[in-house]
Amino acid sequence: MGAPISPVWEFHVSRKARDQYQFDETFFATNGNVIFTNFHAVRSFAQKMNQGRDLLHYPERAVRAGDLNAMGLIDEILHMVIANYRQQHRPTIMQEALDWLYGMLGQDEIDTVLLRFIEEFPPLAVYQRRIDPYSYLNSTSEGIPNRHVALEELLMLWLANVNPAFSPYKELFDDSTLAHSTVYNRIFPLLHAFFDTQPTAGADNLNLIDLLRAPALTNPHSLTGQLEFMRQRWSIFLGKYLYRLLSSLDLIKEEHKAIFTGPGPAHVIEYAGLELEPERFSEDKDWMPRLVLLAKNAYVWLDQLSKKYERPITHLDQIPDEELDTLARWGVSGLWLIGLWERSQASETIKKLRGNPDAVASAYSLFDYSVAAALGGDEGYQNLRDRAWKRGIRLASDMVPNHMGIDSRWVMEHPDWFLSLDYSPFPSYTFNGTNLSWDQRVGIYLEDHYYNNSDAAVVFKRVDFWTGSSKYIYHGNDGTSMPWNDTAQLNYLLPEVREAVIQTILHVARKFPIIRFDAAMTLAKKHFQRLWFPEPGSGGDIASRSDHALPKEQFDQAIPVEFWREVVDRVAQEVPDTLLLAEAFWLMEGYFVRTLGMHRVYNSAFMNMLRDEKNAEYRLGIKNTLDFDPDILKRYVNFMNNPDERTAVDQFGKGDKYFGVCMLMNTLPGLPMLGHGQIEGFTEKYGMEYRKAYWDEQVDGYLVERHERDIFPIMRKRYLFAGSDNFLLYDVHAPDGSVIEDVYAFSNQAGGEHSLVLYHNKFATARGWIHTSAPYTIKHADGSKTSATRTLAQGLDLQDDPEMFTILRDQISGLEIIRNNRELIERGLYVELDAYKYRVYMDIRQVRDNQWHQYAHVAAYLGGGGVPSIEDAVKEIFLAPVHTPYRELINAGSLSWLILNRSTPLGEAQTALVALEEADTKMVNLVSAVQALLDKPGDPAEIALSVRRKLSALLRLPTLNEQRPTEELAYQAAVRYLLEIPEKPVEKSTEKPAEKPGRGKLSAGAPASWGTLLAWLFTHPLGEVQSATEAGEISRTWIDEWMLGRIISAALQDMQLSETEAWRSVGMVRILTRHHTWWQSIPAPDAPEKPAEAALETAPTAAGVLRAWLSDRDVQAFLNMNRYQDVLWYNKEAFDDLLWWLFVTAIIDLTAAELEPQISKATLQKIITCFGVIQHLHQAEQESAYQVEKLLNALKN
Repeated sequence: MGAPISPVWEFHVSRKARDQYQFDETFFATNGNVIFTNFHAVRSFAQKMNQGRDLLHYPERAVRAGDLNAMGLIDEILHMVIANYRQQHRPTIMQEALDWLYGMLGQDEIDTVLLRFIEEFPPLAVYQRRIDPYSYLNSTSEGIPNRHVALEELLMLWLANVNPAFSPYKELFDDSTLAHSTVYNRIFPLLHAFFDTQPTAGADNLNLIDLLRAPALTNPHSLTGQLEFMRQRWSIFLGKYLYRLLSSLDLIKEEHKAIFTGPGPAHVIEYAGLELEPERFSEDKDWMPRLVLLAKNAYVWLDQLSKKYERPITHLDQIPDEELDTLARWGVSGLWLIGLWERSQASETIKKLRGNPDAVASAYSLFDYSVAAALGGDEGYQNLRDRAWKRGIRLASDMVPNHMGIDSRWVMEHPDWFLSLDYSPFPSYTFNGTNLSWDQRVGIYLEDHYYNNSDAAVVFKRVDFWTGSSKYIYHGNDGTSMPWNDTAQLNYLLPEVREAVIQTILHVARKFPIIRFDAAMTLAKKHFQRLWFPEPGSGGDIASRSDHALPKEQFDQAIPVEFWREVVDRVAQEVPDTLLLAEAFWLMEGYFVRTLGMHRVYNSAFMNMLRDEKNAEYRLGIKNTLDFDPDILKRYVNFMNNPDERTAVDQFGKGDKYFGVCMLMNTLPGLPMLGHGQIEGFTEKYGMEYRKAYWDEQVDGYLVERHERDIFPIMRKRYLFAGSDNFLLYDVHAPDGSVIEDVYAFSNQAGGEHSLVLYHNKFATARGWIHTSAPYTIKHADGSKTSATRTLAQGLDLQDDPEMFTILRDQISGLEIIRNNRELIERGLYVELDAYKYRVYMDIRQVRDNQWHQYAHVAAYLGGGGVPSIEDAVKEIFLAPVHTPYRELINAGSLSWLILNRSTPLGEAQTALVALEEADTKMVNLVSAVQALLDKPGDPAEIALSVRRKLSALLRLPTLNEQRPTEELAYQAAVRYLLEIPEKPVEKSTEKPAEKPGRGKLSAGAPASWGTLLAWLFTHPLGEVQSATEAGEISRTWIDEWMLGRIISAALQDMQLSETEAWRSVGMVRILTRHHTWWQSIPAPDAPEKPAEAALETAPTAAGVLRAWLSDRDVQAFLNMNRYQDVLWYNKEAFDDLLWWLFVTAIIDLTAAELEPQISKATLQKIITCFGVIQHLHQAEQESAYQVEKLLNALKN
């Protein structure tokens, strides 16, 4: 053989194997070796072998086309090495080797071996019996003696049999018959000895036989390893074979590729190499950073709403306003409706044939981009969009640019837009199932093995019934899982395809201000080439695509510019108010936002690493981002689940860990995305083909309530957390100096507001100090960058002043802490966090200590602990001299003692005088304390005496009807009203009357009534210390400013009132304190001797009194005044209670002025007049229909 062999892929196949498997003769060259002209040929050869094997019971015996191809290539390269040796050293080397063997073993023995070899591994003419073995051996082929060819092929046969990696396929080239019947085995040691006498070969100067065996000896059990050895060590020999060798490696990768689902494991975010790419961020519109996105599977959500509202809700325009109101109240500002577009009918058919009779088509197998008629079409969408927009909610939609449904309009009208072949890439594929096409011109056939889950073909068959032609179109595929069997892969090498998709994206953008691009990373140039047109040596991700490898230069000519960069630029120009969100994995996140210009990109590491508590890795990812370019951080979409993953509660539970991670999601820079059913606590993962939820799950009320309490208030402050310009991440250092990687600590600010967030993502307790931030990059106008760190004090903009203190309010506990600024600057903030606990400090403010060092005293007293209000704590220290005597009067024991000493029809309590004396002494102490606090002179006994008289009047109220026996009907009516005595006897009831604060409880000593009146009694005169004329207003102000209301509420709760009841009573104390003198505005009657007639003339007074009351915010709140449909309403029961309370205080004021136990005639007249006002107000109430305007108008008549 004087010239290099022809570039064919080959290896020996025995006559026995050819007979057994009935190989097509087109596989064989004239010398009998197998020729694989392309990968389709080798797959067909493998299919022939597999058809003869019992793969049902022994699947491990399946023949791999990649292995066959590798063996053929190895055989061919070994031939090439021999040819190269022959050319460089001795062209006659084969004849000389034969002569050597003849001399050693004899010509007859050697010829016998060669003849038996030709019989066992016959050339095509011998196999077809057109020539006998002897005649073939003694003839030539293309001028080369066939003895030389046979000896070289015999050497190749021996090399194949001693190569362990070839052993699984030994049946094709088994040399055992030759070894047993001839001197075959003695030949090869002799050939080795012969080449010892010849020039050495290769860079290592080896015996030619040793050189030929080197790949197998180095990598005995790996065909891939042997090809890699040849690529690395024999590159000088390979030349034009290198391309085929790399493609062969790709084919092996395809067949040995592990199949898994999802985007793959999460990796620490890195940016190596990204600095070489241009920085081309897209600018955010003002609304984009504040976006909070909620995902909803459209069909499932509508079904759930139907059950919730107990009526059919099938169209978008039927979604109730109440539901949108709820989302807006939660803080949701973006609603991603999954599956809006018209879907592939074939997809639905496939899913039903595969066992889901209720399925709809997959949301990602689309017919076209029109809103589905089943959801109400464009009209239903427009209705929902307008109603959502009124509530500040923008709608988001999917765009699936990678592929279309297998029966989509584009597949029917533009089949050339899709990646396809004119032949099936795998001979084992069959397409005999249901025609899935809706178009009579075209047949669409899924590969048969999909229906029984026995295979996952990469193509489907499209038949043109008019022309009879067939195309095998590839399914969409991201190389990480099974092909998406209801989709057709678009061919982005074609410019017309790219433009058609861009026009579709613009169409979607004109409808939806937020677009999520599904599997966007598959269309980045590097990955589209890797998946579909791999560079030689880099493929293997999608079966059969190694056949279509392209050098990078050719690929770049076809796609000169990144498709996504074109999309971003076109949308920015034509539909600028659109947020583009990319689902991208594979460490492409930074590239997608920084270079390709997407506004937001998926950050799956957030979900995966926080779930698995890989806290050091995730924090390192944040640090890497800050160090490379902090602008990337605010463009991440953080989520706890997405439609392709298990639900959030399935992954994170429903306890503190869930809420801690959810808090991080809503406080880290970026876009928080909530999953369907996440807030409600649903566990079922809704498939893209689901029409409804299959699990009967109920809303978890506790989970929703805790979201309401912890999460939603933070979501509504999204502007404070979304940006990265002022974001700082801190290490928490344990007492031993080590970093506690499980604690996330970071600060941020916006518009002068600051925040500090802490979360411990571990089942443990963490203690340590926060002081210095991780390094971050500062970008300058000239394009340069510098790295910097900041302290916590700098991050919070604290003043370096020992007299300054910082107050931080934790939004979760509601407690405030206080720290001295100098301590924060020098040492930082000490924190303790139990397992999965979190704190969100907001309302961070600085205060300067006063001359009494009250803030320093509070800080020292709290010792790092928290209180509901630092300001109140300061006040409590300041007001302690007043609070102490006030609590002496207003406490459960003291109030109960006074109630026990009230008068009853049985007589006055024996200890009443003692009670009055005690109260008098305590009141003197209280007034003295107020005077001292305000530095006001005066005799406290004067105010105390007035209070004592009123207290005495109050305690005698239950016997008011005995204090002035009279037949005056108006007075008797007033007393009955006060004591709620029925005008006529009523039959006794076996039912216990409801306990109700307010009216009718004076006789029974009800704590709500007596406690309220006593609290008012001891509180309302305190303002007289400041001003006798403004006492009511001043006292009312001190109830809040001096925190007297808290003391009242605590005392009433100790008397068994609920917290709500107690604070409602405090509200009444406020009202009575300001308005108890209302009766003084009533003019004296012209005829004092006729008080009953005078009472009838009080209507003008009643109107004036009522207007004064209704102008008071405390009264408005008590009456629950609210405007509905432009009408101002009030609560009837509250109005009745208000009138009673104010009448009671009027009676107390009036009767306290009496020096004698008996009520004077003048006082009686005033009581009747006051009661007349109350009666007028009740009459107006009856005419008002509980409308404020009608109530006032009724008093004008």
